Amino acid sequence: MSGRLDNRVALIIGSATGIGKGVALRFKEEGARLVLADVEEKPGRATAEELGAEFIRTDISRLEDARNAVALATEKFGRLDIFVQNAGIYPWQLIEHTSPEDWDRVLGVNLRGAFNAARAALPVMRDQKHGRMLFTSSITGPHVTNPGHGHYAASKSGINGFIRAAALEFSGYGITVNGVEPGNILTEAIQIHRSAEYIASMEAAVPLGRLGTPRDVANAFLYLASDDASYVTGTTIVVDGGQLIPESADFRIAPPVS
Repeated sequence: MSGRLDNRVALIIGSATGIGKGVALRFKEEGARLVLADVEEKPGRATAEELGAEFIRTDISRLEDARNAVALATEKFGRLDIFVQNAGIYPWQLIEHTSPEDWDRVLGVNLRGAFNAARAALPVMRDQKHGRMLFTSSITGPHVTNPGHGHYAASKSGINGFIRAAALEFSGYGITVNGVEPGNILTEAIQIHRSAEYIASMEAAVPLGRLGTPRDVANAFLYLASDDASYVTGTTIVVDGGQLIPESADFRIAPPVS
């Protein structure tokens, strides 16, 4: 590996499994020193042990928990160069069956979690005059959606707006703020909670013919966390295998044979 994150301190929130674990693995390969945070303590500690990282149980919907995670990083390593706020929930629930409490729970983790992570890390990064704030958004909300994802779509659209606002406000502190918008990614949760038929239908919607992997998403985060992206802020990278491109479902029609 190229050592693109040598000795950088990275806090990855929502890192026990799936995309967050993929980001942690990729950052570790590139030399980062890691603090991992997740509300799921058992798999979170297992991932931290696997990677030789610090771990702290964190409910990112709580500002105090976000501050405790940042404090662990600074107490252990003396600084915080990068955070990735990846924690998110996406219960399938039609709008007509969504209670105010359900709505608040999803936005509390997904959208308020973004705010909490930024507020907790800002004093440290501001004093350092350097930092990378990174968020997992989604193509769901900013570009597309499905029935049952009203609260999730709203939260991810909100994250994109927050990224732009924070990038503008924090630019004078040497902090960049960006995000990644994954498409359909084959995580453990998808494999557990979706049928083989459903997964096949998702694959059929992707021009590249497969679902993404956590590593595909992690590579985009690696770019944004590295010095290569020092002049990039207030934007998101779509990682979807071309899913947003087709105008119709029959995009694989072959050209006529001459």
